[in-house]
Amino acid sequence: MNRREVKRAPVLRFKGFTNDWEQHSLENLYNKIGNAFVGKATPFFTNHGHFYLESNNIKDGRINLKDQKFINDVFYIKQRDKWLHTNDLVMVQSGDVGQTSVITQKYNNCAAHALIMFRKPKNEYISNFLNSYFQSDVAISKIDKLKIGNTVYHLLASDMKTFKVTLPKHNSEAQKIIHIFNHLNRLQVLQQRKLELLKASKKAVLQNIFTDTKRVPTIRFNTFSENWNQKRLKPFLIKYNKKTTVNNQYPVLTSSRQGLFFQKDYYDGNQIASKNNIGYNIVPRNYFTYRHMSDDLIFHFNINTICDYGIVSTLYPVFTTTSEIDSQWLLYYLNHSVDIKKYALLQKQGGSRTYMYFSKLESLKAHIPALAEQKKISSLIFKIDEQIYFQQKKLKYLQKSKRFLLQNMFI
Repeated sequence: MNRREVKRAPVLRFKGFTNDWEQHSLENLYNKIGNAFVGKATPFFTNHGHFYLESNNIKDGRINLKDQKFINDVFYIKQRDKWLHTNDLVMVQSGDVGQTSVITQKYNNCAAHALIMFRKPKNEYISNFLNSYFQSDVAISKIDKLKIGNTVYHLLASDMKTFKVTLPKHNSEAQKIIHIFNHLNRLQVLQQRKLELLKASKKAVLQNIFTDTKRVPTIRFNTFSENWNQKRLKPFLIKYNKKTTVNNQYPVLTSSRQGLFFQKDYYDGNQIASKNNIGYNIVPRNYFTYRHMSDDLIFHFNINTICDYGIVSTLYPVFTTTSEIDSQWLLYYLNHSVDIKKYALLQKQGGSRTYMYFSKLESLKAHIPALAEQKKISSLIFKIDEQIYFQQKKLKYLQKSKRFLLQNMFI
């Protein structure tokens, strides 16, 4: 036997705790476990009243009610014996089964549907501890074995009554574990809010700079007052026509709406391009590429900043710019301006697809500011992009840290 089997303890523990953990059935930890819904009754939703939780409101250990849902008094009273109370645990019963959350004071006496309720814990810390436990790999693996159904999975409340969990012998150890996960969860929530605020700021800046104002944008730097001039893009664009002459001459790239990626990274280690990529378009570093066809009138442009040379299929034109236009400004303009959205609509001539061949792109009449103002605009938006990237990295680090602890602090 290895040490873990003998000691019945997790890999990672707080200093000072050496006792074995103890196994319990959930029915011994709660006064009642059952289904949180009422037969065939159909709720009547209102703009106010009583909170109503459903399975899609429970995710990653939290209650998420972006669009708050309320029910009327009649249906609420029908669920009197199903009302959830502070410190109860709820688990998704149908769909993304196994997701859990703890009922906080805000949702005390709320009604619910398609959830399993674990009511009145016999120890006040149990729900918070189990809320983290059910996000761990060991719990997910055990829940997977209890799923029933084919296209939509379900859990039975009766199975959860006999579900066994292993808990610390001392409450003080459990409290320390709860504290560290609560702290990580708060940090993740705050980090997510920072990220959302930055994205909202970028969206506002883009909307106000690249609106259809003809002469000047809604907002601009106070050092500039000249009108933006309408000009065709052709004098500013230089098409790049070089193609591969041998197979796999350079890495295959994927130009997506999320950015430009190595195709193997984008598709989790797979390359979906043709095995013979002779004749593909070459994309040098700092050159543009985009897919010249769209099913929804949206064309997304990317600049190659990830390798000296990459390759894309012939559906993706490649070009660079003259020194008379700021390439970063042009990138933001092409991806966010009202001009190109209206222009794309003009290119749709029957059928379901719209085509923006390079020759068409050259003919686009763009509202273009002086080069100095272009550089100011691109610098501002680029700084916001850098902050978004930095905050995304911080969020991923927090998520990775939590995942490590979930894998090593429970059995």
